[in-house]
Amino acid sequence: MLKMVEHEMNQHAKTLIACMDELQNHIHMACVLTTDTLAKGGKILIFGNGGSAADAQHIAAELTGRYKKNRRALPAIALSVDTSALTAIGNDFGFEEIFSRQVEALANKGDLLIGISTSGNSKNVINALKMTKNLGCRSISLSGKGGGTMSEISDVNIVIPSNDTPRIQEMHILIGHIICQSVDNVY
Repeated sequence: MLKMVEHEMNQHAKTLIACMDELQNHIHMACVLTTDTLAKGGKILIFGNGGSAADAQHIAAELTGRYKKNRRALPAIALSVDTSALTAIGNDFGFEEIFSRQVEALANKGDLLIGISTSGNSKNVINALKMTKNLGCRSISLSGKGGGTMSEISDVNIVIPSNDTPRIQEMHILIGHIICQSVDNVY
Protein backbone atom coordinates (compact mmCIF):
# COMPACT_ATOMS: atom_id res chain seq x y z
CA MET A 1 0.00 0.00 0.00
CA LEU A 2 2.83 2.40 0.83
CA LYS A 3 4.36 1.81 -2.62
CA MET A 4 1.03 2.77 -4.23
CA VAL A 5 0.89 5.99 -2.22
CA GLU A 6 4.45 6.84 -3.22
CA HIS A 7 3.70 6.02 -6.88
CA GLU A 8 0.59 8.26 -6.97
CA MET A 9 2.43 11.15 -5.35
CA ASN A 10 5.33 10.77 -7.79
CA GLN A 11 2.93 10.76 -10.75
CA HIS A 12 1.30 13.93 -9.42
CA ALA A 13 4.69 15.62 -9.02
CA LYS A 14 5.76 14.55 -12.52
CA THR A 15 2.62 16.05 -14.04
CA LEU A 16 3.02 19.25 -12.03
CA ILE A 17 6.60 19.69 -13.23
CA ALA A 18 5.50 19.20 -16.85
CA CYS A 19 2.77 21.81 -16.33
CA MET A 20 5.21 24.30 -14.83
CA ASP A 21 7.49 23.97 -17.83
CA GLU A 22 4.79 24.11 -20.51
CA LEU A 23 1.79 26.03 -19.22
CA GLN A 24 2.78 29.11 -17.24
CA ASN A 25 2.06 31.50 -20.13
CA HIS A 26 -1.36 29.93 -20.81
CA ILE A 27 -2.26 30.09 -17.11
CA HIS A 28 -1.14 33.73 -17.02
CA MET A 29 -3.40 34.51 -20.01
CA ALA A 30 -6.32 32.78 -18.24
CA CYS A 31 -5.70 34.90 -15.13
CA VAL A 32 -5.67 38.08 -17.24
CA LEU A 33 -8.88 37.12 -19.06
CA THR A 34 -10.61 36.37 -15.75
CA THR A 35 -9.55 39.52 -13.93
CA ASP A 36 -10.27 41.71 -16.99
CA THR A 37 -13.74 40.18 -17.36
CA LEU A 38 -14.59 40.86 -13.73
CA ALA A 39 -13.09 44.37 -13.83
CA LYS A 40 -15.35 45.23 -16.78
CA GLY A 41 -18.48 43.98 -15.00
CA GLY A 42 -18.70 40.60 -16.73
CA LYS A 43 -19.49 37.28 -15.13
CA ILE A 44 -17.86 33.88 -15.27
CA LEU A 45 -19.85 30.81 -16.44
CA ILE A 46 -18.11 27.51 -15.71
CA PHE A 47 -19.13 24.02 -16.82
CA GLY A 48 -18.04 20.42 -17.21
CA ASN A 49 -19.20 16.85 -16.59
CA GLY A 50 -18.59 14.57 -13.61
CA GLY A 51 -15.40 15.55 -11.78
CA SER A 52 -15.13 18.56 -14.06
CA ALA A 53 -18.61 19.64 -12.93
CA ALA A 54 -17.38 19.42 -9.36
CA ASP A 55 -14.36 21.55 -10.29
CA ALA A 56 -16.67 24.09 -11.95
CA GLN A 57 -18.71 24.32 -8.75
CA HIS A 58 -15.56 24.62 -6.65
CA ILE A 59 -14.16 27.49 -8.72
CA ALA A 60 -17.51 29.32 -8.85
CA ALA A 61 -17.81 29.02 -5.06
CA GLU A 62 -14.32 30.50 -4.58
CA LEU A 63 -15.37 33.52 -6.67
CA THR A 64 -18.82 34.12 -5.22
CA GLY A 65 -17.67 33.36 -1.68
CA ARG A 66 -14.00 33.84 -1.08
CA TYR A 67 -10.76 32.18 -1.94
CA LYS A 68 -8.23 33.28 0.69
CA LYS A 69 -9.29 36.76 1.68
CA ASN A 70 -12.54 38.52 2.37
CA ARG A 71 -13.54 40.61 -0.63
CA ARG A 72 -16.76 41.46 -2.38
CA ALA A 73 -18.68 38.60 -3.95
CA LEU A 74 -17.93 38.19 -7.65
CA PRO A 75 -20.32 36.91 -10.33
CA ALA A 76 -19.63 33.28 -11.19
CA ILE A 77 -22.05 30.48 -12.03
CA ALA A 78 -21.43 26.73 -12.33
CA LEU A 79 -23.84 25.56 -15.02
CA SER A 80 -23.93 22.02 -13.63
CA VAL A 81 -25.86 22.81 -10.44
CA ASP A 82 -29.40 23.53 -11.65
CA THR A 83 -30.89 20.03 -11.80
CA SER A 84 -34.21 21.31 -13.13
CA ALA A 85 -32.52 23.08 -16.05
CA LEU A 86 -30.19 20.14 -16.71
CA THR A 87 -32.97 17.57 -16.77
CA ALA A 88 -35.42 19.73 -18.72
CA ILE A 89 -32.84 20.67 -21.36
CA GLY A 90 -31.48 17.13 -21.49
CA ASN A 91 -34.97 15.72 -21.92
CA ASP A 92 -36.21 18.27 -24.44
CA PHE A 93 -33.05 19.02 -26.44
CA GLY A 94 -30.56 16.27 -25.56
CA PHE A 95 -27.59 16.00 -23.20
CA GLU A 96 -25.33 17.66 -25.76
CA GLU A 97 -27.24 20.95 -25.28
CA ILE A 98 -27.37 21.17 -21.45
CA PHE A 99 -24.69 23.86 -21.26
CA SER A 100 -25.24 25.67 -24.56
CA ARG A 101 -28.89 26.40 -23.75
CA GLN A 102 -27.86 27.85 -20.38
CA VAL A 103 -25.11 29.90 -22.02
CA GLU A 104 -27.63 31.23 -24.52
CA ALA A 105 -29.93 32.22 -21.64
CA LEU A 106 -27.37 33.61 -19.19
CA ALA A 107 -24.30 34.89 -21.06
CA ASN A 108 -23.94 38.51 -22.05
CA LYS A 109 -21.39 40.31 -24.16
CA GLY A 110 -18.18 40.60 -22.14
CA ASP A 111 -18.72 37.46 -20.05
CA LEU A 112 -16.16 34.66 -19.79
CA LEU A 113 -16.91 30.97 -20.29
CA ILE A 114 -14.68 28.35 -18.71
CA GLY A 115 -15.19 24.86 -20.11
CA ILE A 116 -13.59 21.87 -18.40
CA SER A 117 -13.10 18.48 -20.06
CA THR A 118 -10.25 16.06 -19.41
CA SER A 119 -10.44 14.81 -23.00
CA GLY A 120 -11.13 18.20 -24.57
CA ASN A 121 -13.91 16.55 -26.57
CA SER A 122 -17.04 16.55 -24.39
CA LYS A 123 -19.75 17.45 -26.88
CA ASN A 124 -21.89 19.45 -24.45
CA VAL A 125 -18.87 21.51 -23.36
CA ILE A 126 -17.81 22.03 -26.98
CA ASN A 127 -21.32 23.17 -27.97
CA ALA A 128 -21.35 25.78 -25.22
CA LEU A 129 -17.86 27.05 -26.08
CA LYS A 130 -18.80 27.39 -29.75
CA MET A 131 -21.36 30.04 -28.74
CA THR A 132 -18.78 32.45 -27.31
CA LYS A 133 -17.97 34.37 -30.49
CA ASN A 134 -21.62 34.99 -31.45
CA LEU A 135 -22.39 36.25 -27.94
CA GLY A 136 -19.34 38.48 -27.66
CA CYS A 137 -17.82 36.37 -24.89
CA ARG A 138 -14.32 35.01 -24.35
CA SER A 139 -13.41 31.46 -23.40
CA ILE A 140 -10.91 29.46 -21.41
CA SER A 141 -10.69 25.69 -21.63
CA LEU A 142 -9.08 23.31 -19.20
CA SER A 143 -8.32 20.01 -20.92
CA GLY A 144 -5.82 17.19 -21.20
CA LYS A 145 -5.03 14.29 -23.54
CA GLY A 146 -3.81 16.59 -26.31
CA GLY A 147 -6.55 19.22 -25.93
CA GLY A 148 -9.08 17.76 -28.35
CA THR A 149 -11.55 20.02 -30.13
CA MET A 150 -11.26 22.59 -27.33
CA SER A 151 -7.89 23.61 -28.78
CA GLU A 152 -9.60 24.77 -31.96
CA ILE A 153 -12.38 26.86 -30.40
CA SER A 154 -11.11 28.43 -27.16
CA ASP A 155 -9.29 31.71 -26.70
CA VAL A 156 -7.01 29.96 -24.21
CA ASN A 157 -6.85 26.18 -23.88
CA ILE A 158 -4.73 24.97 -21.00
CA VAL A 159 -3.85 21.42 -22.01
CA ILE A 160 -2.47 19.28 -19.20
CA PRO A 161 0.33 17.16 -20.69
CA SER A 162 -1.07 13.84 -19.51
CA ASN A 163 -3.46 11.07 -20.55
CA ASP A 164 -4.20 10.12 -16.92
CA THR A 165 -7.61 11.54 -15.93
CA PRO A 166 -6.87 11.84 -12.17
CA ARG A 167 -3.63 13.77 -12.87
CA ILE A 168 -5.46 16.04 -15.34
CA GLN A 169 -8.18 16.76 -12.77
CA GLU A 170 -5.61 17.51 -10.07
CA MET A 171 -3.96 20.08 -12.30
CA HIS A 172 -7.32 21.59 -13.29
CA ILE A 173 -8.17 22.41 -9.69
CA LEU A 174 -4.67 23.79 -9.12
CA ILE A 175 -5.13 26.07 -12.14
CA GLY A 176 -8.56 27.06 -10.83
CA HIS A 177 -6.93 28.05 -7.54
CA ILE A 178 -4.22 30.03 -9.36
CA ILE A 179 -6.94 31.92 -11.24
CA CYS A 180 -8.73 32.58 -7.93
CA GLN A 181 -5.48 33.88 -6.43
CA SER A 182 -5.12 36.28 -9.36
CA VAL A 183 -8.64 37.52 -8.60
CA ASP A 184 -7.79 37.92 -4.90
CA ASN A 185 -4.73 39.95 -5.89
CA VAL A 186 -6.95 42.42 -7.77
CA TYR A 187 -9.98 42.62 -5.45
